[in-house]
Amino acid sequence: MSEATANAGPDSALERFLDDTKDARLESFKALLRIASISGIPAHAADCRIAAEFVAADLRGVGMEHVEVSETGGHPVVYADWLHAAGAPMVLVYCHYDVQPVDPLDVWESPPFVPVVKDGQMLARGASDCKCHVSMHLRAIEALMRTRGALPVNLKFVIEGEEESSSIHLDAWLEANKDRLKADFAVISDTGFFEGNLPAITVGLRGLVYFQLDVTGSTIDLHSGGYGGAVDNPINALCAIVAALKGPDGRIRVPGFYDDVVELTARDRAALARLPFDEEEYRKSLGVPALHGEPGYTALERIGARPTLDVCGIWGGFEGEGPKTIIPAHAHAKISCRLVANQDPEKIFGLVARYIEEVAPKSVRYSIQRLGDGKPSLTPIDGPATQAAARALMATFGAEPLFIREGGSVPVCASFESILGLSTLLLGFAPPDGRFHAPNEWMSMANYEMGIRAISRFWDEVAAVEAF
Repeated sequence: MSEATANAGPDSALERFLDDTKDARLESFKALLRIASISGIPAHAADCRIAAEFVAADLRGVGMEHVEVSETGGHPVVYADWLHAAGAPMVLVYCHYDVQPVDPLDVWESPPFVPVVKDGQMLARGASDCKCHVSMHLRAIEALMRTRGALPVNLKFVIEGEEESSSIHLDAWLEANKDRLKADFAVISDTGFFEGNLPAITVGLRGLVYFQLDVTGSTIDLHSGGYGGAVDNPINALCAIVAALKGPDGRIRVPGFYDDVVELTARDRAALARLPFDEEEYRKSLGVPALHGEPGYTALERIGARPTLDVCGIWGGFEGEGPKTIIPAHAHAKISCRLVANQDPEKIFGLVARYIEEVAPKSVRYSIQRLGDGKPSLTPIDGPATQAAARALMATFGAEPLFIREGGSVPVCASFESILGLSTLLLGFAPPDGRFHAPNEWMSMANYEMGIRAISRFWDEVAAVEAF
C-alpha cells in the first residue's frame, strides 16, 4: 500500500453523493426489510423469491453485471459480478437475504416487517442479520460507480437465501459454480462489532457437531414398583452417559477430543486480554452465580478459542402433573460440540460416538442421530485482507478495530475454504446487542451509514495491496 493511499482523506465526491442520496438509501433499505423472507418456513418460499428478485434488480441498478437469480433446489442464490478493474484483485462477497422467524409476535414494539427508525435504530426482522449488509454493500458500489464510473477492484457477489435454515443447498451450488467463483479471497458480511459497539473484525469462528442421543430399555413404560431393581432406567442410563462425557471442571473426557486443537499463542492471548471485557459484569448480565468452564482459560478464551460439549435438551418419562410411578421406555438428549481450528467435525463425531459406545451401560440400547455440523474458521490477523479492513475501519470510525473470536458458527466460511480454496475475511457492522433472531431486532443507523463508507474505503485499500 502506498503512503498516499494510507493517508488519503475522505472521498469528497463520494461523501457528497452519499449525503444527497440519504433519503433514497433509507427507503431502499426499508423496502428490502418489508419482504418476509423467512427461509425456514415453507409458506414464505414466495417471499424468499421476491427478496432474491429485489436484490437482483438492485444489483443491476448499481451497475453490477451478469446478474442471475440462480436455482438451487431450494431458495435461490443471487449471483452478480463486475470484472473490469484490470490487474486489480478479485474478491468474492457473501451476504444472505433470508431471515429468522418472528415469534413471539406479541412482544414486538412494531410489526416485524414494517421497518421503523426510532432513536437512531432501524427496527425490523433482518435489520441487523443480515439485510443491512446486503444494502450496505450495494450502496457502497452505487456510490463508487456514480462518482468514479468504475470500481477499484473486481467483485463477485453470492447472496444466499438459506443461511437461516442451514444452507442446505449452498455447498452443492458452490461445487457446481467453482469456475466462475474463482477469486483472491472472500469477504463474508454476517458479523458485527464488539461489546460497547466498538469497531471489530472477527478472526475466529467455532465449528459445530450436533447430534441426538436416544436411549431405550423396554418397549413400553414399566411399573416402577413391579420392575424397579430388575431393569435399568433409560433416564438414569442417559444421565450416566452424559456425565461421563465431561468432567465437573468443564474438561471434555472423550479421548483424543483435544488432539487437533490449535493452542492459543502468547500473541493470541494478549490480543484477547486487551479487549474491553469485564468478566464480573458479564456474569452479572447473565444472572448466573458464577462463570464456569475449562480451567486455565479466561471466559473470552473459552468462548472463542476452546471447544465445548453441551447438552442442549434432555427429555423422557412422565412430565405431567402429579405422580406416575414408571420406569420409562426411552430417554433422549440433544448434544452440541463447538469446535475450533483445526478440529474436523467428522473426526470429532467419530471420537464421541466411540466413547459413548464404551461408557453406555449394556443394560440399555442406544442410537445416535447426527443432526448437523460445520467446520471452524480462523483468519490470520496479519493477513493482507485483514489489515486492509483494519485500515478502512480506522480511517472511517477513527478507532483501531478490535480482533475478536466469536463462539458461534458461520458454516459458509468453511465451505469457501474447502470447496473454493478461498481464505475468508469476516467484515460486519451489526451492533453486538442487535437482538439477532429475537423480537425487536434492530440495526444502528450510525453503523449502517459509517459502514457504507468503510466498505467503499476498504475496496480502495484492497486495490492498493500488491499481492494476496
